[in-house]
Amino acid sequence: QVQLVESGGGLVQSGGSLRLSCVASGIIFSFNAMAWYRQAPGKQRELVAHITPGGHTVTADSVKGRFTISRDNAKESVYLQMNSLKPEDTAVYYCAVVRIRDQNVAVPSDYWGQGTQVTVSS
Repeated sequence: QVQLVESGGGLVQSGGSLRLSCVASGIIFSFNAMAWYRQAPGKQRELVAHITPGGHTVTADSVKGRFTISRDNAKESVYLQMNSLKPEDTAVYYCAVVRIRDQNVAVPSDYWGQGTQVTVSS
């Protein structure tokens, strides 16, 4: 049974930082690409960043230069370091197993975490 468990969300002031973690089980973690998505109330889900098994990363323009995705295969974990947070970053953040298609496009699989709330106050 695949499980993805996120942690690290919370309430932070604008300009602050948070580090999200996601621990995976039930998959061969090192073989899988991973991603962070977010969804704000009333908005569509947005792909924030993904990382391939080899460590190549792609980050959305909306967070580029502020957010960094990384992974530790020994700990079967993927992380999202979020700096210079803005109120518009407020959302539920989800980690997911993704498949990498042509042009390095990440497509979500059926495996998602339960989400962790990030709230940035102005």
